[in-house]
Amino acid sequence: QSRRSEKGVCAGKERPRKRALHQLYYDPNIENKNLAQKWLMQAQVSPQAWQFCWVLLRPEKVPEIQYFGASALHTKISRYWGDIPAEQYDTLKTQLFSQIARFASGSKIVLTRLCVALASLALNMMPEAWPGAVSEMVRMFQEEGGEVDGRARCLALLELLTVLPEEFQTSRLPQYRKGQVRGALGREWTAVYPLLQQLLRQPDSPPLVKARVLKCLSSWVLLDVPLNESEGLVEASFTALADPELFDTAVEAIVNTISQPDSQRYVNTLLKLVPQVLQLQEQLRDAVQNGDMETSHGICRIAVSLGENHSRALLEQVEHWQSFLALVNMIMFCTGIPGHYPVNETTSSLTLTFWYTLQDDIMSFEAEKQAVYLQVYRPVYFQLVDVLLHKAQFPSDEEYASWSSDEKEQFRIYRVDISDTLMYVYEMLGAELLSNLYDKLGRLLTNTEPTTTWQHTEALLYGFQSIAETIDVNYSDVIPGLIGLIPRININNVQLADTVMFTIGALAEWLADHPVMLSSVLPLVLQALGNPDLSVSSVSTLKKICRECKYDLPPYANNIVAVSQEVLIKQIHKTSQCMWLMQALGFLLSALPVEEILRNLHSLITPYIQQLEKLAGETPNPSNKLAIIHILGLLSNLFTTLDITKQEEESGENAPPIKSVVVVLQQVFALIQTVLSKWLNDSQVVEAVCAIFEKSVKTLLHDFAPMVSQLSEMLGQMYSTIPQASALDLTRQMVHIFASETNHFPPIKALFELVTSVTLTIFQQGPRDHPDIVDSFMQLQAQVVFKMSKPSMNVCECLRVLSLKFPEGPTVKSTCFFFTELIAHCADVPPVGQVLQEDGKLLLLAVLEAIGGQSSRSLMDQFAEVLFCLNKHCFALLTVWLKEALRSPGFPSSRVSDEQKDTFSQQVLRERVNKRRVKDIVKEFTLVCRGLHGTEYAADY
Repeated sequence: QSRRSEKGVCAGKERPRKRALHQLYYDPNIENKNLAQKWLMQAQVSPQAWQFCWVLLRPEKVPEIQYFGASALHTKISRYWGDIPAEQYDTLKTQLFSQIARFASGSKIVLTRLCVALASLALNMMPEAWPGAVSEMVRMFQEEGGEVDGRARCLALLELLTVLPEEFQTSRLPQYRKGQVRGALGREWTAVYPLLQQLLRQPDSPPLVKARVLKCLSSWVLLDVPLNESEGLVEASFTALADPELFDTAVEAIVNTISQPDSQRYVNTLLKLVPQVLQLQEQLRDAVQNGDMETSHGICRIAVSLGENHSRALLEQVEHWQSFLALVNMIMFCTGIPGHYPVNETTSSLTLTFWYTLQDDIMSFEAEKQAVYLQVYRPVYFQLVDVLLHKAQFPSDEEYASWSSDEKEQFRIYRVDISDTLMYVYEMLGAELLSNLYDKLGRLLTNTEPTTTWQHTEALLYGFQSIAETIDVNYSDVIPGLIGLIPRININNVQLADTVMFTIGALAEWLADHPVMLSSVLPLVLQALGNPDLSVSSVSTLKKICRECKYDLPPYANNIVAVSQEVLIKQIHKTSQCMWLMQALGFLLSALPVEEILRNLHSLITPYIQQLEKLAGETPNPSNKLAIIHILGLLSNLFTTLDITKQEEESGENAPPIKSVVVVLQQVFALIQTVLSKWLNDSQVVEAVCAIFEKSVKTLLHDFAPMVSQLSEMLGQMYSTIPQASALDLTRQMVHIFASETNHFPPIKALFELVTSVTLTIFQQGPRDHPDIVDSFMQLQAQVVFKMSKPSMNVCECLRVLSLKFPEGPTVKSTCFFFTELIAHCADVPPVGQVLQEDGKLLLLAVLEAIGGQSSRSLMDQFAEVLFCLNKHCFALLTVWLKEALRSPGFPSSRVSDEQKDTFSQQVLRERVNKRRVKDIVKEFTLVCRGLHGTEYAADY
């Protein structure tokens, strides 16, 4: 009767689980699925899981239910090991062995979860409670008997042996236990190796068994099994490459084995592997010829992993230099594999890192030894350059047009990788590489036969561009010749034209030192400006030339401005390129005489001012809003780079009485006010207006003074209507520049008091919805304290807002910075001292709450700085506050004891000089508060 009622209870409890599992797997409603998953996850960790998991594994259950039972077992063992009494270990082990034996011929997914559960049990028991665990597993499954046939038992054992190291890699074992268990597992390799060796070499072993053996080897080598102790298995893995069914798993096994960092110690074994890799060359060539991308990819992976991981060790075996050179040439073949990446091949990209590694290893030898290796390998690297430039070539126009956008993007990234490699190779080959490229380009462009395609020319130019972008080529004697060759290029293709533009841009610094050559290339750039297909390359190149060569551009200025104005009016370019073009013109105008600047500025911006006047008179709508933001953006970008200080200083007494940029700003100021009157409630327009003046203030600095009064008044109106972070940021810029200027600071002071008052009103209503405003406001307050040593009298309100509790990192950082600046003045500014005395404890409580777990661990350095400042400037108060705050039970975390709180308090109060030490103390304490001290999560912190 008792057993029947117990069975009835179990069945009653099982029904909700069965219903939840059915919902999870079969219910189309996503909300039901999510609810079911949440319920099942809670069930897995419940104390009842120990009972129901065995019930769910019964033979009559469907695999989905059995899988959940096995998963519940694994969860309980791996996460709640402490709940299992030691006397039940052996019973649990026996039950798991029994279930695995039963499922050996059953559902594969359930078998795998049971194996993972037994693996977790073994890891928790090793080495004391279950010595020789792996040997026992092997013995148990090799024993005859039971209803399970030998092949199924063998596959189950291999599954168990495979998941054991994988479970170790993801286990939550404490660090000290991980070391013990890793050592115990390493010693068990002697029980695994003979079994794998026998199964792999046995002629009658089915392919499935051999594949599982190779997978098992891949798993065990992650435990740093010594390479010489797996030599026979690696050799057998090479043999398995001939079997198409085993090829992929054999590749993984070989690559994983020879990629282990420890394997470089076993040089003799590595030397034996080189001939085995070289023997794959025929299979590689056949695969390439037959278009078998999978096979060529796999063999390339093996060759690259041996070369990349062990180039230093193999280079040092001087008597074997020819075999290593043969391996290098095999990798070269993989780099130059026929076909276009990524459509016809995906192998060549795997090899690029190898060439970096080999070069680093060669260049790291002492001079005499390096010279010997360079004699052998410089020709190899010159060959590599040819191969890379061939691989970087575009396909035919017709073929390229058939590629998908994703394929084109992958090819672009591949070319960037080639560019980076060429730049790196230059470090080894030096100026001779540029001469080599120049000679080839010269022969191509002077060749009268029409066999040359644009792709050859483009690739060679791309090589030049790759090097010139990052390497100083000013002393190269081939660049004048290259500049002379560029106008001879027959540019009949967008890709070629783009590369010509980018190459000219890469040589902008060289052109600044050789301005006589500007006349050769500038017409090409200005012509390209009118082509929308060359938008990015032509505009970025003009910007580079205007930035680097601006003092040599006055003779070309009228032409550049005229062409730029034309393309801007025709709206040939997208918004971002229009902004770049305005920056280019700002650089250009900066180098002209002041009168010329004013004339060109007038010519350049008059059409936009007229357009803005028209837009200002229209009823606001989405279309004219975009146009207004675009025009304001153009002006803003122009003022970003228009720096005329040098010219106006040189003009001396003859300079106009008012700075030229200020003249323009004053002309547009009234117009901007008109625009704002209609768009004051639109945050994007307000932000665009602020950007103009922020860029102007940063460029003009103290010369912005004539505009201060007008701008302060306008900002006050803007912020009073709709408070925005951009207005606070602009106010902060003005405080930064004009804080010490008594003539100009009064309007800024009035503005500061106004925005402070408005912001504090927001704080009273609830600042949580405005983290950006709080962030900018705290930065403004900190700037005022830093610049003037006179904090706002309303600072106590800031203390009460305590934006330290915001989840946004930038807001918290700005707030902490403000408080560190403020606290430093508690002795010399009486109001600050009074505020801290009254409300400083609130600040400390917020800091302790954050350290206790309320804020992200990444912000602990900022909270530590606030604590350090309190300790340095308010020691007596901090001593009392800390004692009172930490006396509260469960504060700042229920995980810390009174003793730990006392230790933390004493450590902090001791450190009044060493800020770094306070940061370490806070980091340590926050880990304890979060229950993470001594865990793997703390290791990277």
